[in-house]
Amino acid sequence: MNSDIGRYSRKNAVITGGGNGIGLAIAKLLVDGGARVVITGRSPATLDAALEQLGENAVGIPGDVASLSDLEALADKVKGELGTVDALFVNAGIAPLTPFESTTGEEYDEIFAINVKGAFFTVQKLVPLLTTGAGVVFTTSIANVIGLLETSVYSAGKAALRSMARSLSRELLPRGIRVNAVSPGPIDTGILETMMSAEAAKEFKAQRVANNPMQRFGLPDEVARAAAFLAFDATYTAGAEFAVDGGATQL
Repeated sequence: MNSDIGRYSRKNAVITGGGNGIGLAIAKLLVDGGARVVITGRSPATLDAALEQLGENAVGIPGDVASLSDLEALADKVKGELGTVDALFVNAGIAPLTPFESTTGEEYDEIFAINVKGAFFTVQKLVPLLTTGAGVVFTTSIANVIGLLETSVYSAGKAALRSMARSLSRELLPRGIRVNAVSPGPIDTGILETMMSAEAAKEFKAQRVANNPMQRFGLPDEVARAAAFLAFDATYTAGAEFAVDGGATQL
């Protein structure tokens, strides 16, 4: 028997970057538990494919979190679809490799525009819809606490998010809103195969598995459960970062 049935009934959630990977796993977990969910993303085709899996309790709203006008439109549409929001998962992001000597200004700006600016203004625009007791969950990364090759820009952005979880939680606690972060380690979302050749992805995965205390990649659902816990159940937790990394940053 699925213990999650009805767990999130009468709850409303918004998930940026909800069309695939960790965001889709969060959406599926919540929908299966009875929640109504809005997912966002830049690709209408990706959202449509996700909605086929999620069913009638999910709505897809295309948009780019780096665009303030898109975020304002998102807030208006979420108000129309959901009215109020009980959980906001700030998950949208990109993770290109950026070798130090060859990284361009345009690449730097794009990563920060989506991963940092986009996260900040997602919260700003949607805060008026958040209920008392609502949870905001940022998706950070173990890259914000350990040094990984060719990820200096991405890592800096994720460190900014980790700091933002603390600062925004302090600012929003008077409204009864908690802000926390979930920090995934190596998670098998299929994104590596889109960033590099199949051979390079296989080699990269083998290295990460060898260095991981649990000797495996995590699953998107494992991150989703941690994120949902922070959003709904961790009612005495604010400004924290929850590592879901097989022990990589803890052991």
